[in-house]
Amino acid sequence: MSLSTGNGPVQISADQIKARIQELAAQIRSDYAGQQPHLICVLNGAFMFHTDLVRALDMPATIDFMQASSYGSAKQSSGEVRLVKDLAFPISDRHVIMVDDIVDTGITMSYLLHYLQGRGPASLKVAALLSKPSRRKVEVPVDYLGFTIPDAFVYGYGLDRAQLDRNLPFITSQAEAE
Repeated sequence: MSLSTGNGPVQISADQIKARIQELAAQIRSDYAGQQPHLICVLNGAFMFHTDLVRALDMPATIDFMQASSYGSAKQSSGEVRLVKDLAFPISDRHVIMVDDIVDTGITMSYLLHYLQGRGPASLKVAALLSKPSRRKVEVPVDYLGFTIPDAFVYGYGLDRAQLDRNLPFITSQAEAE
């Protein structure tokens, strides 16, 4: 179903996102039964997905935030990752789930996984709302995946278009004319 947003067609509706998050939360609850996972939000794009996933978990969990950049204001990764904000809490011996908005080239996620592995977590997994496997330059594991999408510039539900449109409740794509 393709509804016009004034920007581009709706790729993934708010209802589809909500339903998939419930499924991912159920899988995480099952995988971490009797444990207390530590969910790290990769800022800025994952904040909505992270928030909704944590609320859907319905189990004891802790959270933290970190920010890395390989895009700047561009639509394509520069290939160089820089850590903008580090964690506030230690993760040694914790069951960590990195929560990201999109795994595109895999470069940023690979960097973050390597960086965090050095801090001695008991386990380290990845939850991503979106994945673009056709753009992968570095293969990274995505243990909890919302949706696989084709190679298109998407935004909404936390993902931005020049820092705008993060507040859209759905995922849309760049209009053809732009």
